[in-house]
Amino acid sequence: MAAAQGAGGGSASAAPSGPPAPAAGHGGGSTAVAVWEWQDEFGRWRPYRGNVCSYIEQVIQASQQKGRRSGSGLVSSIPLGHADPALAPYVIDIPSLTQFRQDTGTMRAVRRHVFPGDSAAGQGVVWEWQNDEGGWSPYEMNVCVFLEQARATNHQRVDLGPLGYNYEVDFVAQAQTNKSTRFRRSVRRRLDAPYPVTTSTTPLHTGVGCSCQQCWPNSGTGPITTRYRHSTNSPNSAAAHQVPGRTASGSSSNVGFVPYNKPALTGARSTPRLNAQSTLVLAQTGSLSAALAASNGVSAQALPVKMSKSSRVSQALAGMTAILMSAAGLPVHLTRVPQAASTHKATKKHSSVKEGRKVSKKATPTEPESVVKKYLEELKGAPADEDCMICMEKLSSPSGYSDSCPSSSIRPEAVGRLRSCQHSFHLLCVLAMYSNGNKDGSLQCPSCKTIYGEKTGTQPKGKMEISTFPQSLPGHKDCGTIRIVYHISRGIQGPEHPNPGMPYTARGFPRYCYLPDNEKGRKVLELLKVAWKRRLIFTVGTSNTTGESNTVVWNEIHHKTEMDSNLSGHGYPDPNYLDNVLAELAAQGVTEDCLGQ
Repeated sequence: MAAAQGAGGGSASAAPSGPPAPAAGHGGGSTAVAVWEWQDEFGRWRPYRGNVCSYIEQVIQASQQKGRRSGSGLVSSIPLGHADPALAPYVIDIPSLTQFRQDTGTMRAVRRHVFPGDSAAGQGVVWEWQNDEGGWSPYEMNVCVFLEQARATNHQRVDLGPLGYNYEVDFVAQAQTNKSTRFRRSVRRRLDAPYPVTTSTTPLHTGVGCSCQQCWPNSGTGPITTRYRHSTNSPNSAAAHQVPGRTASGSSSNVGFVPYNKPALTGARSTPRLNAQSTLVLAQTGSLSAALAASNGVSAQALPVKMSKSSRVSQALAGMTAILMSAAGLPVHLTRVPQAASTHKATKKHSSVKEGRKVSKKATPTEPESVVKKYLEELKGAPADEDCMICMEKLSSPSGYSDSCPSSSIRPEAVGRLRSCQHSFHLLCVLAMYSNGNKDGSLQCPSCKTIYGEKTGTQPKGKMEISTFPQSLPGHKDCGTIRIVYHISRGIQGPEHPNPGMPYTARGFPRYCYLPDNEKGRKVLELLKVAWKRRLIFTVGTSNTTGESNTVVWNEIHHKTEMDSNLSGHGYPDPNYLDNVLAELAAQGVTEDCLGQ
């Protein structure tokens, strides 16, 4: 649709192909517009749309006016769903300049930049590149301003090297070319709502990022250099649906086809932090614009201000401590993930279920050979034309795991049949499968998923809280609501986890989930309690949403994390949810038969 606007609208004349001359630096007298951006998995900044930025600015201005009248502090969080329904799961935490996704715990850094009113941002011009799925992704606003300036000065081609990109943009062909691989992508110029006018007194950004007071502090978010990210699973690589049409590459082999070069070991998200300068500005003036210009700067080693419990008192104490420390010249940072705000007050507490690492009733671990022989009966003759589903060899041939999983009591050619479902496998293959799993004394048929024994998982220790309140969920107007709160903290992986001895993270906890307080909802709740005690709700692995490894993730039992809408698919109304989650629990071996045990 933006192609009609023409990326090469003014490129017919024989203009020079080099980059446009940089703007004259910074000026303070012209109209300015504010642009809010979020940082993607490759460390690049992506602008929110103009209407979203207008909403953020309006909330902040209203908070400042209210603060001046009543003496209260600035707003601490801004839900983006009020501006764009597609962003319903997202909340911006203002003190830490962090975008937080409530249903997954994903955190991304955000920033606020100011541009001249006559720039691309002020005119509502956005330049975009075509991603691998055929959608369009916006360049960061610095690049949009640069491209628009080049187009206005009749350049046919520009080099994005001065902005840190290994690309050339051809306005005539409306294409971006990787200077190393020569891979081409389409680009387009799109008109959107202009970005909001601001009365900020900070210097205006009119050119390429420099070392001025505005550009330098906001040029990065101070990533944690010790945080490791696997090169084959980039954070947020698996379709983190920030806005429709935005995609990212899922593996290192595709990085060459992504318009941005992935920085080495730099985080797209950083620990929420207040440095001494920004905290002091907030404390003295209450001015967000001044604080934003000072935030995320380079500072000395920060001292942690821990918020051990999610209460208004502890948050206030942590905030006052941060202000006092920064007034004394000590940099600080918050060490707790910002919690999603909940406006629903519980009226009745049902229970608090704690869970430790060891939940098995068995006093001693069961030997793998004993488990295999318990649930499978050995066949005297193997089916001639049937394959083993585990090693994909003929059952009449020896097991494909005869070399990697030798056993003194099980022959490589031995074949067994599971006693209930009657599916047949090499006994040695089943032994290898069991030995490579949780080794909890249970087996699950690889073919039909029938569970033998009591299946347990690898969920880290934590706490499950249940409460109720009278407000109804959409689609369940005849009853109140059950709220489940899961608490899990970061820790060290045990022998049952993918990387024993390594740390694991726990993003987005506590996590809030909701069920209707009716008969079926209460049955689901009781089964979820069983699943929690068996360590089946969460596991340690790689996040499908962010691509981060060694982190606590959901374990195939879906939960509803939103009350008032289902825009993200994680809320209500959803007439099939209770039946679906009952089926998912049954797939984990948690059924009504477990409630009487």
